[in-house]
Amino acid sequence: MAMIRFVLSGSTNGKPIKVTGTATGSSVTVHTAVAGVEQTDQIFLWASNTSGTAATLTVEWGGTTDPDNLLVKGYSIAANSAPVLVAQGIMLNGGLIVKAFAGTANVLNIVGYVHRHTR
Repeated sequence: MAMIRFVLSGSTNGKPIKVTGTATGSSVTVHTAVAGVEQTDQIFLWASNTSGTAATLTVEWGGTTDPDNLLVKGYSIAANSAPVLVAQGIMLNGGLIVKAFAGTANVLNIVGYVHRHTR
């Protein structure tokens, strides 16, 4: 099995992804997993808070149904925090999308990377 590491598809050149939305309809795309089932993306995510007040994060994993597709729901990220681990190598494929929204717009950032595994 081969593995390649690369940046999240929602990121520009590995830069943080700003969480701009405050509800599922305005969530920001973090990563779109590889299509099909012959490859699988192993996704690693960290979130940081750039504001002076705690903010909540919700991560939608391959869909928007609550609670079925929520990896994280209303998780509190401390004020002025360093990146906090949100997803440690969780697998996804089939072209499914990881999205995020926050209780407060424009204060949370998501960084991470993907290991793409092929059979």
